Amino acid sequence: MNVFVHVTIHLILHVLQNQLVLRIFLLKGQVPARPQGRLKRVPVMNIFHSLHIEHHIMTVILYVSWGFSFHQQNFSFVFFFFTFQAFEFCSTFNLNCHREAAPFRVFVQLNHEQDIITIQLSSGLVFKIQDQVFTGHQVLSFIIPDHSGQPLTTLLQSIGFVISAFPLVLEVQLLSIQEINNLYTVFLWQIKRIHSFPVVVNSFLPSSRQELAGFASVQGLECIAPLVKTVEETPEPVTADITGEIPSWINGSLLRNGPGKFEFGNQRYNHWFDGMALLHQFKVENGTVKYKSKFLQSDSFKINSEHNRIVVSEFGTLAMPDPCKNVFQRFVSRFEMPKPSDNSNVHCVKYMGDYYVSTETNYMHKVDPETLASMEKVDWSKFVAVNGATAHPHYDPNGTSYNMGNSYSRQGTRYNIIRIPPQKTNDSDTLQGAQIICSIPPQDGAKPSYYHSFGMTENYVVFIEQPIKLNLLEIITAKMRGKCISDGIKWEPDHETVIHVASKQTGQLIPVKYYAKPLAVFHQINAFEDQGCIVLDLCFSDDGGALTNFKIQNLRKSGQALDEMYNTTARTLPRRFVLPLDVDSSTATGQNLNTLPYSSATAVKRDDRKVFVSHEDLHLDDLVEAGGLELPQINYDKYNTKKYRYFYGCGFGHLVGDSLLKMDIETKEMKMWKEPGFYPSEPVFVPAPNATEEDEGVILSAVVTPQQEKNTFLLVLDAKSFTELGRAAVPVKMPYGFHGVFASSKQ
Repeated sequence: MNVFVHVTIHLILHVLQNQLVLRIFLLKGQVPARPQGRLKRVPVMNIFHSLHIEHHIMTVILYVSWGFSFHQQNFSFVFFFFTFQAFEFCSTFNLNCHREAAPFRVFVQLNHEQDIITIQLSSGLVFKIQDQVFTGHQVLSFIIPDHSGQPLTTLLQSIGFVISAFPLVLEVQLLSIQEINNLYTVFLWQIKRIHSFPVVVNSFLPSSRQELAGFASVQGLECIAPLVKTVEETPEPVTADITGEIPSWINGSLLRNGPGKFEFGNQRYNHWFDGMALLHQFKVENGTVKYKSKFLQSDSFKINSEHNRIVVSEFGTLAMPDPCKNVFQRFVSRFEMPKPSDNSNVHCVKYMGDYYVSTETNYMHKVDPETLASMEKVDWSKFVAVNGATAHPHYDPNGTSYNMGNSYSRQGTRYNIIRIPPQKTNDSDTLQGAQIICSIPPQDGAKPSYYHSFGMTENYVVFIEQPIKLNLLEIITAKMRGKCISDGIKWEPDHETVIHVASKQTGQLIPVKYYAKPLAVFHQINAFEDQGCIVLDLCFSDDGGALTNFKIQNLRKSGQALDEMYNTTARTLPRRFVLPLDVDSSTATGQNLNTLPYSSATAVKRDDRKVFVSHEDLHLDDLVEAGGLELPQINYDKYNTKKYRYFYGCGFGHLVGDSLLKMDIETKEMKMWKEPGFYPSEPVFVPAPNATEEDEGVILSAVVTPQQEKNTFLLVLDAKSFTELGRAAVPVKMPYGFHGVFASSKQ
């Protein structure tokens, strides 16, 4: 039998994502003719500087669908074919990749006389097939059976390498001539350049999940420009028109926060995150609903309003110098350090019994949840030595709060874990008694990571140091260079993700650090401890460049331009990591340390203080088709830090959420609420009185629309069946906001 081999090297985000997939396709017969088009012979080293391929007789063919220059690296879609044209009795494919000065090598030998494929591992490698583990220097042989005339046969599926540096996956398939002909039109690769690596590869391969998990291909999206336009506040309550039934046991207010004003005078904000905070209240009482909204009376809002222009810089907008100043004064003002904004437009949170609206600077505002009045501006730095804090605190059952914030001092940059007492000593207290319990040095003090939230279990705080980097030099000098803060935040996927774990009781970091592929995360779902492991669930994407996609001009696009913007935004998906806590010098390397029977996530020790973790998907393909999931919520009061089954979120079939989803972790199935032309906000779970089951309660969501003839409404879903119970419509236009909380009237 003549065996020809079609070898494709598939790198997801290159070696940067710490995963290599090697697909080997075995073909009986002759290699088919090459496809029509421009062909170039390109040395492998010109494509992958960190990948070395040694071969006996190997032809490297690059098929380019249209012409461009390799040297400029300004190219888009290509086909890669690494094809063994001919070989003698035995040919060897050697893959030799260097990482951290620790090379590894996989030998694949094909003997066409004996119809055998042989895999040999170099020292330090571990090769896993189902439950059988093979170590370095062992040889694995597989006989290639005769499948003449049979359809596509998968010889080996999901064979995983587990290596001290990072995992690989090997797939071997036997193809017919017709099937391998089809490969010429199937293997579509997209190349991007990222920083120090000359080429980064995002793959679009036949696997539906691989194809859909990164970027979409959607056409005909509805223009949502009205959802990011200035609206008027509604300070007097408006009675809602009820359709269906609002359960009478729901008594309290859904408080929401988000941007509501996007310009002052003739000056406009550039980024969605910059809009002035507009507070919303849906007050639910005995089956009735009333709505009102007020702009937060922050200093930024008041001074901008007074001058009728943007005076205070925001995340993505640099305030221009005062036009009343002379040329010299305007020049000098470029060198003044910008003051952080107190435009708290992200979330509604609670500390020591009081409600606050918060953002990610060092300022937040105490508000009255009944009147929405701004009561007091609070500065984190007056109580603890931080330069800001997240808008996503966590709470212990006794009311103790935890948050995280950065500090920049002579001692260097630190990520700080903050603990806030559960109760006030005096009525006038705000953050009195807050203290830093742990300070974590970053991997790079000049480029700490951006983070929007963190995880917490009963005994630990879990912090994810992701490769979305704050270039402090660029941020500090941004004003004098005419740049805004967001220009200093970059996705740098040549860095791994590092997960730190600290004890809430002692404030000490555990000695082990966990490493994962580069990922971009905004929101955690939940975290809990089980059988000596931390189970960490979060929503993350494989590309961190989405921040720039949320510029207002992008959200206001329409037609093909809008479709292209959405299709270049990576999907965010719910995933699980398992972090083994008991790792020391006696723990074996190269073995999966995850012993939890219900999770396929892996954790492999590199050395005494490093464990590489790979995630488990908490979804099926239908979620990918729905656009992924963000803004996750759980039954927080009863199941935060505990093992749980359900979570809720928005499906992102658009640049903003266009559906509501309920996810079952055990079955990975989902339920969906969706109505064309309407865009629901983050779902908030409200438990039923005396509930005994995890999903016994309702989901509340403020649903907005860009269609002028339709109304905004508060949607109430039964959390168990995920069917609509009722809606409360108001003749008011609301922008799409960020986060919210239900304030029970019983509290």
